[in-house]
Amino acid sequence: MKIEKIQALRGPNIWSIRRKKLIQMRLDLEEMENYPTNKIDGFRERIEKLIPSLITHRCSEGVEGGFFHRVETGTWMGHVIEHIALEIQTLAGMDVGFGRTRETKTPGVYNVVFNYLEENVGIYAAEEAVKIAEVLIEGKDYDLNACIQKLKEIRERVRLGPSTGSIVEEAVSRKIPWIRLGTNSLVQLGYGINQQRFQATITGKTSSIAVDIACNKELTKRMLHDAAIPVPIGDLIVDEEGLNNVIKKIGYPIVLKPLDGNHGKGSSINVNDWDSAKIGLEHAQKYSRKVIVEKYITGYDFRVLVIDNKMVAAARRVPAHIVGDGELNIQQLIDKENQDPRRGYGHENVLTEIEVDKDTLELLEKLQYSLGTVPQKGEVVYLKSTANLSTGGTSIDVTDMVHPENITMAERISKIIGLDVCGIDIMAENLTQPLKESGGAIIEVNAAPGFRMHLAPSEGLPRNVAAPVVDMLYPQGKPFTIPIIAVTGTNGKTTTTRLISHIVKSNGYRVGFTTSDGIYIQNTMLSKGDTTGPISAEFILKDPTVEFAVLETARGGILRSGLGFSQCDIGVLTNIEEDHLGMNDIHNLKDLTKVKRVVLDSVKKTGWSVLNADNEYSMKIVKDLDCNVAIFSMDENNPHIVKFAKEGRITCVYEEGFVTIKKGDWKIRIGKAKDFPITMEGKARFMIENVLAASLASYLHGFGIEDISNSLRTFIPSAQLTPGRLNVFKFKSFKVLIDFAHNPSGYEAIEDYLKNIEATKKIGIISGVGDRRDNDIRECGKIAGRMFDHIIIRNEKHLRGRTEEEINGLIIDGMQASGKDVSYEIIPKEIEALKHAMGMAEDGTFITALSDVISNAIDLVQEYQARELLEDEKNL
Repeated sequence: MKIEKIQALRGPNIWSIRRKKLIQMRLDLEEMENYPTNKIDGFRERIEKLIPSLITHRCSEGVEGGFFHRVETGTWMGHVIEHIALEIQTLAGMDVGFGRTRETKTPGVYNVVFNYLEENVGIYAAEEAVKIAEVLIEGKDYDLNACIQKLKEIRERVRLGPSTGSIVEEAVSRKIPWIRLGTNSLVQLGYGINQQRFQATITGKTSSIAVDIACNKELTKRMLHDAAIPVPIGDLIVDEEGLNNVIKKIGYPIVLKPLDGNHGKGSSINVNDWDSAKIGLEHAQKYSRKVIVEKYITGYDFRVLVIDNKMVAAARRVPAHIVGDGELNIQQLIDKENQDPRRGYGHENVLTEIEVDKDTLELLEKLQYSLGTVPQKGEVVYLKSTANLSTGGTSIDVTDMVHPENITMAERISKIIGLDVCGIDIMAENLTQPLKESGGAIIEVNAAPGFRMHLAPSEGLPRNVAAPVVDMLYPQGKPFTIPIIAVTGTNGKTTTTRLISHIVKSNGYRVGFTTSDGIYIQNTMLSKGDTTGPISAEFILKDPTVEFAVLETARGGILRSGLGFSQCDIGVLTNIEEDHLGMNDIHNLKDLTKVKRVVLDSVKKTGWSVLNADNEYSMKIVKDLDCNVAIFSMDENNPHIVKFAKEGRITCVYEEGFVTIKKGDWKIRIGKAKDFPITMEGKARFMIENVLAASLASYLHGFGIEDISNSLRTFIPSAQLTPGRLNVFKFKSFKVLIDFAHNPSGYEAIEDYLKNIEATKKIGIISGVGDRRDNDIRECGKIAGRMFDHIIIRNEKHLRGRTEEEINGLIIDGMQASGKDVSYEIIPKEIEALKHAMGMAEDGTFITALSDVISNAIDLVQEYQARELLEDEKNL
């Protein structure tokens, strides 16, 4: 078997709108296409022995053991690999369950699709599932435990931490979109101007001064002391002399910790003699030259969490420990404790496995114990000097036991330090009494406190501490997204996108939009190229200045990795025509419709889908859409328009020369099409279609009729504003049209326009693209033969596996089938072809260059225009 390609789909896609995270693996079964599982001796027994938990996979049988039944009766290896990939992720602590395996039009080649939680894990699972299947086929051994451990390690390396993840999960539950910025824990919630950022539990609202204060333990202690908040007595030292002076002043036991330390690193607690104190100083100075020495406060370790100056949770933290039974030694007791199902690798479970490290060995050495020591029954042996959950500690929720005076004190502390998310470490016998009565003290104040101990305590009630963070970032009524209009289709996407963007900008919004020629914010190009995929969409949605997004969305990006957004407010489908068929398993218009409709399926339930009533395949999906639907047409009497009118629904039509919005029988005219420059005085019918789509989408968003009309009147097509979209350049004796038309429907639109153009001679410069079907190339040649008097065939780029002779032959076949005797010549290079055409132009000639490399052609024509103007000035 051979993996041809693995893709990670990250947004709504052709397999599922709701399940955004999918791996799509294109797998060639090669000779295994001839061997379903029931023809492989012993396969059922081997797979059940290796992965017995597959018994839970119901498969299409709908009952437990359904998958094994399919294996028994015979299923193909792609299906088996799908289930293996799902199960090994689940065994590694990432519960996933959605999968699909479908054969492509190529016999023996399958698309194997399945869920993932972490992209790198999903890709590894795809590759490893194929290896596992091959091992099972051959009857060889396989170390499944090593595979599961590897998946866990990859997950821990790339996953969001538990605190960050909890905030993301809370945001998702509120339908707030999120984007991971980079590979760490920096996350953006919301889109554009309404975005909020956070990293771990530091938010965009967190004061940097407050973080600096919290990180300076001595300054924190002084500020709290000055505010009459109990803190341990002590001082800051840099050497043994200072250490000795502090000990003389406060006495034993003491605590030593680095001034700039965190997570308990470099700390030594309950130090009772000079030798231990010196060792503690040396240990602390590995992390900071300045060391805090404080009186050791007896009691329990508590963490109080304050968010937006309100206490939301409190927990008692217990360092990792074991309890002796009088029989097992310390190492055996650790192993037994790690078998607790609540413990897992990294952050996968409520508790973390206890690892023996230097801290553990030092603590045991102080007790004159080793890992082989057998503690007495009931004896508690602490294995870590701090109570962090990440080192195996446990937590007990005590939120409901905190005395009101302690709550008030904690909320005061958050304001004194200035933290919006604040973790307060308290050492006390309990929190049920005020600290002044229990003798407790504030040990530390933490910026970016971990949430795990509150989200999933080992004892007590879990607290959803992520909710108040999201409440703080997005108070009730505050928007978290921006309006998004997504435009898809075969032809007209870019112009429609630009028209809508112009209307939006003219109505006072700062608009960001993506097109096939670049990414723009307020008409300023920020990135050049075909930017119609999810990465470009995210570029716009991540920009904090953008108030409105208009996103051209092409099939390539959808197939490659899904949409770059979860939902849009309006989805526009300009048309579905034959183009790029025979590529990426898209072989006919039904396949293409499935791709394009992903945009419409992502429209909010309260949003709008805008479809072309004149396009057969567009109208086939109207009844299936789970949102409001509006349609447009070049014919007021189109049956679909008539039906919508009877139902009182909204449409946009071209009638009696006007662009008109209709609701039932009610009409309101936006304006005469010929008054909108993009329509070339009403001669370019396909441009009128784009105006209809843009006008309808803008109206549905809420823009006024007059505002839409004025915007359309001020949208002046040009090589700068609409490159490659019906760009006409005037010379003294001839004209040149440059357009991006590259498929039969695009050629027909140009043909319709040229019928309205008077010219003594019409010269066409055309080419064929190698990855199109033979019939598509021939059809373009046939249409060119009808609309031009002379044709220059050129082929410089995009041969894509074909020869120039082969492509040219198909074009010529089409021209000869046009029924018109048209002359032609072949000039391979586009620039030379364009120079030749302009050189042979006579008075009244109209040259049309249907180019796939727009910028080169435009630059040359503008250079010739400038040269002609210069010559005219010289002759004056």
